[in-house]
Amino acid sequence: MAGSTQKTVHEIFQSMEHGPVASPSYATAQAWLDHHSRCLGLFIDGRFVCPAERKSCSLTDSKGVSVSSTVCAADEDISQCASSAASGFKAWSALTCQQRAKVLLRLVGVIGQHGQCWSELCELCGASCSTSTLVRLLQYYSSWAQLRDVLVANWTPQGVVAVAVSNDCSLYSLLLKVIPALAMGNSVVVVPGRNSGPPALLLAQLFTAAGLPAGALSVLTGSDMSLAAKVAQNPNISYITYGGDKVDGAALCEATAGLGVPVSVSACVGATCPFVVFESADIDSAVDAALAAAFKKNREVNWVMFVQESVHDSVVARLKNRMEGLKCVALPSDQHRAAVEAAVLEAEQQGATLIQSCAAPSSGAQYPPTVLGKAAPSSPFVVNPSPGPLLPLMTFRTNAEAVTMANHSPHGHAASVWTEDLTLALETAKSLLVGSVWVNSHSVSDPCMPVTGHKDSGSCTDGGQEGLYQFLRPPSSPSPPLLRSSPVSLDYSKFGTAASPAVIPDDPDSASAPKSFSQFVGGKSGKSVSGRSVAVRAPGGGSVLAYCPDGGRKDVRNAVEAAVKVQAGWTKKTPSARAQSLYSLAKGLEAKMRDVAASISSQTGVSLDEATKETELSVGRLSDWAAYCDKIKGGNLPMPRSGSGLSLPEALGVVGVVLPDSSPLLSLVTVLGAAVATGNAVVMVPSQKYPLPALTFIQVLQSADLPAGLVSIISGSKDQLTSALATHSVIKAIWYWGSAEGCQYLQHTCTSPMKTLSLFRQRDGQGAGQGNDWTHPGILEEMWRNAVQWKTVWIPTA
Repeated sequence: MAGSTQKTVHEIFQSMEHGPVASPSYATAQAWLDHHSRCLGLFIDGRFVCPAERKSCSLTDSKGVSVSSTVCAADEDISQCASSAASGFKAWSALTCQQRAKVLLRLVGVIGQHGQCWSELCELCGASCSTSTLVRLLQYYSSWAQLRDVLVANWTPQGVVAVAVSNDCSLYSLLLKVIPALAMGNSVVVVPGRNSGPPALLLAQLFTAAGLPAGALSVLTGSDMSLAAKVAQNPNISYITYGGDKVDGAALCEATAGLGVPVSVSACVGATCPFVVFESADIDSAVDAALAAAFKKNREVNWVMFVQESVHDSVVARLKNRMEGLKCVALPSDQHRAAVEAAVLEAEQQGATLIQSCAAPSSGAQYPPTVLGKAAPSSPFVVNPSPGPLLPLMTFRTNAEAVTMANHSPHGHAASVWTEDLTLALETAKSLLVGSVWVNSHSVSDPCMPVTGHKDSGSCTDGGQEGLYQFLRPPSSPSPPLLRSSPVSLDYSKFGTAASPAVIPDDPDSASAPKSFSQFVGGKSGKSVSGRSVAVRAPGGGSVLAYCPDGGRKDVRNAVEAAVKVQAGWTKKTPSARAQSLYSLAKGLEAKMRDVAASISSQTGVSLDEATKETELSVGRLSDWAAYCDKIKGGNLPMPRSGSGLSLPEALGVVGVVLPDSSPLLSLVTVLGAAVATGNAVVMVPSQKYPLPALTFIQVLQSADLPAGLVSIISGSKDQLTSALATHSVIKAIWYWGSAEGCQYLQHTCTSPMKTLSLFRQRDGQGAGQGNDWTHPGILEEMWRNAVQWKTVWIPTA
C-alpha cells in the first residue's frame, strides 16, 4: 500500500525484529460479559442473581480499561446463599460416587465447547488458568470422586465448605480447593478475589450446565476479605479454607475465632522462596530459569537466589548477558513503584550492587528487572522483599551453609534446587523446610502434587490424595470438630493469667498427707518451677487424693528447649528404631498396669475392671503405633510428564497437646503415640480434672528408652498452660480438648507464627470430649494425618 510504514515480512526477517502483534479481541469473553450487561451478579441456587441497591466493584485489565463490575454481597445475600448451599449439599451428597464423578467428567465436555470463552476471560481478568489445566483438574478429581468410598473409607463430607482467596491469589490455587471439595461430596461457597471473580462465576454456570445440583456451587463476590468472615458466621458453614497472603489469612482466623468453624490457611502469596544454584548445576539453564521465575509479570512468591561462591562470577556474567534488552515490568500502581525504588535505594545504601536490564523510566508504574548482588540474609530487602521485579543474590560456600541460609526465613512455601548431582539434590530437598522442592526446575504444578505450607506458609494441604482429607470428616469424629457458637467477650492478653485454685505449698507437713506427684520435663521428674502444688480431689469434690505440680510458662519453656535438642535426632532415627522404643513403652505400661488402673479408678470413679480395660486398650494402642512406624510412607506421584514426583510425610516438630477429660490414659497414649511415631516431640498437659493417670504414666516414661526431652508432661491450670503453648514460637502445632474460650483464644492467637490447630470443644459440664471415640480404630488414621506435614519433590528427566 502506498505510503505504508509497516515493514514487510522479508524486512523483519532481515533485521530479526519482532513483527507487529495484533491486539487480542477476546470476542467470545466480551460477548459473555455483554450478555450480563457488564455487571456480573452473584451465583446462588444455580442461577445468576443481581440484587438491587448493592454496591459494585469494578475490574480493569492491565491497560486500565474497565472489563466489568461485580456485585458486592450483602448480609441477606449470604443468608440466602448459605441456605441454598445446605440444600445443595443434601442433593449432591445423596448421589453415588459414580454419579458425582460423571458430573465432573461431563463438565470436561462442556469446557470443550466453551474453552475459548474460559481462556479469554481468564486472560482478560489477569487470572490465568488454561483450559488444559482446568481439564486436568477435573479429570484427576473425577477419579477420586469415583473412588472416594473405596480408598477413603468411612470418611464423610464436611458439609458446606467456604473457599476464600485474596485478590492476588492465582485462579489455579482457588480451583485446587473448589474441585476436590466438590469431588468429596461437599457443597461449596466460593468467595473469590477481584480478578478471579468473573472466571469463578463462569465456572459455576458451566458446572450447572453439566448437571451439578442447584446450590452445590455458589459464588459470592465482594470488595475485600471481610466478606469471607461474614460467610463463616452463617451456621450452615461447616468449614472454611483460605488461600492468599498471610496477613489476610491471619485476619480471617482472628475474625472467625469463637464461631466454632474450623479455618485452614494456605499462605501461598508473598512468601520468600530460595533459588539455590550449586557449582554442579547447568549454569545456563539455572540463570534462564531464575530470570523467568523472578521477573514474570504475575507472580505469587518472591525469589531469593543463592549461588555457590565458586560459580558466582560465572552466574553474574550470564545474568548481565541475559538481562540485556529485557523490558520493564508493569507494576500494579505508582505506590508499588515508590516501594520498589525505596527498597533499591536501601539496598544500595547497604552495599548491594545492581544489575539492571535498562534504566528506570522517569515516571509510570513500571520498573526494570533488577538483581541485587552482595545481599545479606538479614537485609530488609531479603527478609521482607518489595512486590516488584527484584532478585536478591547471595553466595554460600558449603552445602550445609546453603541449607542454613535458605531456611533463614519465616516462610516455607517452596524452593528450587539446581545441581546435576542427584544425591546432593535429594539431601538438600530433605533438609529444606518448605512444602515443595523443584530440582532443576521451578513452579511445577499438577493436581496430584500435595502442596503444604511449612512454617508461616499455611496450615493445610491442597492437592493430591493428601489434600482431600481437609474436606472429609474422620469416622472417629462423627460430628464437626467444633460446636457452632457465638464468640464470647474475651481479653486475649489476660487469658490464662488467673491464679490456680487451691494452691498449697509443696511437701505438706503431715506424714500421713496424700502423695505428692511430680511432673516430667526434659527426661526428669520433679517439682514445677513455681514450687507450688494443687490438691486433686476424689470425684464429686471428696477427699484429697494427691497433690500435683502447678506448672507454668517457665516449665513449658524448659520442656520445649529440651524437645528441640532431641527432636531432629529422633526424626532421623530409622522407623524400626522408633518402633522398638514404642514397643518398650507398651511393655513398661503393661508392667505397671495395676498401679495405672488404680489411679484411673480412684480419679474418675469408674470401677477397677473398667479402668483395667482402658489400661489394656492403652497397651494395645502403643503397640499399634509401634507397628505403624515403618508403615508411614509417601509415594511416587503419577505425574503426566517425564520425571519423578515424590510425596514425603515429615514431622511437624514440637507439638503441644492439651488432653481431654475423657479416657484420660487412652487419650494420652493415642496422641503421644501419633506424635512420637511420626518423628515429633510432644509437650503434654494432662486433664486438669483427672491428672493422676497421666502423672502415674510418668513412671512408665522413666523406664522407657525414649530420648530425654522427647516427651514432657506438665500438670496445672489448663488455661495458663494453653496460653504458654500458644505464644511459644517454636511449637508448630497444638491439639486441644477444652473449653469454648480456649478454642477461641487459640484461633485468635496462633497466627504469628502460624500454627496447625486441631481443636475439640468439650461439652459443658461433662467429661466427654466432643465427637471423639478413643476406642475407634479409625482414630489412628486421623491422628497420623494430624501429626505430619507433606513435602513434594519434583525431579524432571529428559
